Amino acid sequence: MTPRSLPGALALGALFAAAAGAQPAPDGKQISAQGANGAPACMTCHGARGEGNPAAGFPQLAGMGGRYLEEQLNAMANGSRVSPLMAATAKALDPAQRQAVARYYAALPSPLDTDRLAATAMHPARPADAGAWLATRGAWDKNVPACNQCHGPGGIGVGENFPALAGQPAAYIAGQLRAWRQGQRPPGPLGLMPAVATRLSEDEIDAVSAYYAGLPKAAESASASAGAKQ
Repeated sequence: MTPRSLPGALALGALFAAAAGAQPAPDGKQISAQGANGAPACMTCHGARGEGNPAAGFPQLAGMGGRYLEEQLNAMANGSRVSPLMAATAKALDPAQRQAVARYYAALPSPLDTDRLAATAMHPARPADAGAWLATRGAWDKNVPACNQCHGPGGIGVGENFPALAGQPAAYIAGQLRAWRQGQRPPGPLGLMPAVATRLSEDEIDAVSAYYAGLPKAAESASASAGAKQ
């Protein structure tokens, strides 16, 4: 080899070495379907399309904000969000894998009919219907804003940081409100949720959780009833 060709050969060798050491980007879809690093497939609990499993209490993931999902996985991995079911899975995935699977679910279409759900925000609520009242009006005597103010009309979710509540299992929503009350979840944007959760009674937590869990069916029934009157 001539001295003139040596630099080119060295550069080529370095290029091949870098290519050999490069790792392919994690595949979020593959992780959701097959798991990774000993972690089970996400779809086992959260459904083939991220639709969740209300009967078992597993939340919907499809269409949620990617940043929100990634933050929750990271929090469960580092223990700042206490989750006996999810901690081992979150810890098994490395940061790039957690980001990949979060982005995969964020890109899936939401199973929610957002137009119908948003229309429910216009339905009148009675103080006796504690769940609907808290969701649409809040409890300002206790400095509790309406849930819809952050989570969108009908609980459809807003942007990257405020997840959809409509259709999530009642036990899941209630469990998260109690986790905030007990300091078992990071406070989130503006530190709002721990303050809200501590000001709600047990009955109010159960009522607003049941309201959002049943809202997709209620929205469908209201739409069908309106259509029949036309």
